[in-house]
Amino acid sequence: MAGRPTAPRPLSPHLTIWKWQVHAVVSILHRITGNAMALGVVWLFLWWLVAAATGPEAYATFMWVATGPIGLVIAFGSTWLFFQHLCSGIRHLVMDTGQALEIGVSKAAATATIIASTLLTILTWIAIYLHKGL
Repeated sequence: MAGRPTAPRPLSPHLTIWKWQVHAVVSILHRITGNAMALGVVWLFLWWLVAAATGPEAYATFMWVATGPIGLVIAFGSTWLFFQHLCSGIRHLVMDTGQALEIGVSKAAATATIIASTLLTILTWIAIYLHKGL
């Protein structure tokens, strides 16, 4: 085999020539949101734990960031991550039963997960705002 000339092998199509479909994006988002939540919770918990163990000044810094504008943006984003992962997980659960596998239904369900997660996030933060008076 070493002396045989070989013809150039055809290349597989790259992702750039394929049109991104909403159901593919939601499937990828499901994995990203799951990992982001897992890593985010671990890092925030570790930061809180180290700050609490270090002393009052470090804990005050943590609380200042956590309750300030940056913390609220992270909390809002985390809420969306949670609801997106939840809605997408429900979609995958339905698909695992053999339902909603047709392209049109799959696209509609994927679009519904994005809309539902966004609405649930907004409604959650409206409820928090009305209850706490932030």
